[in-house]
Amino acid sequence: MEISASRTSDLPILAHRGGREGLLVRVIVPTAALYNGFLAIINAHVMPLGFAHVALAEIVLLFISLFYLLFRGVTQQALSVVSMIGFFAVVAAYTSAANGFPFVDFFRNMLIIAVFCQLGRMTDERTIKFVFRAVCVVVLAVLLLEIFLTRIYEDLFYPALYFSRTRGLEQISFGGSKIFQNAVKIPGRFSFGLSDHRTASVFLEQVSLANFSGVLDIYLVSRFKRLKTFDILLVAFTIILILLTNDSRSMIAFSLICLVGYFVFPRLGGFSRSMIMPVILCAGTLVYFLRPDASGDTLDGRVALTMHGFYNLDFIGLLALNVRNIGAYADSGYIYVINASTVFGLIAFWAFVTFYPATVTKDQKRFAAALSIFIFMNMMIGGNAIFSIKIGALMWLLAGYMKSSAGETKLTLASEHEGGRADGGLYRADGAKFRDEYG
Repeated sequence: MEISASRTSDLPILAHRGGREGLLVRVIVPTAALYNGFLAIINAHVMPLGFAHVALAEIVLLFISLFYLLFRGVTQQALSVVSMIGFFAVVAAYTSAANGFPFVDFFRNMLIIAVFCQLGRMTDERTIKFVFRAVCVVVLAVLLLEIFLTRIYEDLFYPALYFSRTRGLEQISFGGSKIFQNAVKIPGRFSFGLSDHRTASVFLEQVSLANFSGVLDIYLVSRFKRLKTFDILLVAFTIILILLTNDSRSMIAFSLICLVGYFVFPRLGGFSRSMIMPVILCAGTLVYFLRPDASGDTLDGRVALTMHGFYNLDFIGLLALNVRNIGAYADSGYIYVINASTVFGLIAFWAFVTFYPATVTKDQKRFAAALSIFIFMNMMIGGNAIFSIKIGALMWLLAGYMKSSAGETKLTLASEHEGGRADGGLYRADGAKFRDEYG
């Protein structure tokens, strides 16, 4: 039986999602992604800021979003997110009790994921495009300023002073430069030579800009057919410029993976996606066996650091009984997650990343595979940067939207209202078949 237009007028197809949700998302998500730059300008030209101001900004963004979600009420669609956040709330209570002081660092990370996943599920396609376009334009504009008018960029944001005051990271003198010290090129490090430092744009530090290019890769590979030419060119140019000036080897590799993955990811089944983290860990083990003495800021050095952390895990680390030393694992994502939430926390996080995304349509399958590769590869060579709200807001908003957009909602609608015709196809209200989505 075909779904007619008259019968769909009062159905929860979410075709007209937006309104208050759209306005909230259009304000909250870009602010969450870009707030470091805003605060840096205030710190450099208005008043000194400290860590408390940065924390307060993030808390306010999370509180407004969470309050709105609670006001809207918890639905059955939120069961997976509620279950995940409930599990990590118990873990936070356990780690706090076991260590003798409140420890909610990793719970905050999971709360960011939960909040923006749910906002994504209430967001329409126009809002998603607006958010990514707006953030991309700002990042690209500031990036061009940083590359071609570096002195103006330094004077406007003064990244070194911002991180000194808000993170306690004292700046090492680099001939009067005001950029963040970690963005300075390391002798011998891979580089295209298009910038005299590793670019950071409005994020002010190079790691977040590199990860932002990874999020854009995920967005492009999963939404390519639905984007206008302007958006495709904007996103692609931003990715390329970041890769050419940020010197991120891992994100260059990830971009190439996504390029090939556009054609491969839709063919991956659930089992294949569930094996992404184990395969990455096995690859890391192989690198460690081949280069056990590797160290420093190289790919094999970063991998060796993480694998060395695995081999040094003891009972205390596996059960998160010494979270006071959590800062020592800033460059090893897997070790950070285990020491912050126990080995069971790592398993739960793997399960959520792997199985939360919808995988009905080809685009959803592309997103699910790209997300898993991005996160689990990142955790092998980096720390907890992927958990920051600057990156997480965009990434998990897209995850929530992809779960409720072209696949789950329409398939449920078609099933509940006998939308399948005799030929086994699924159709929109206007009679157009979902050929491009379901293959």
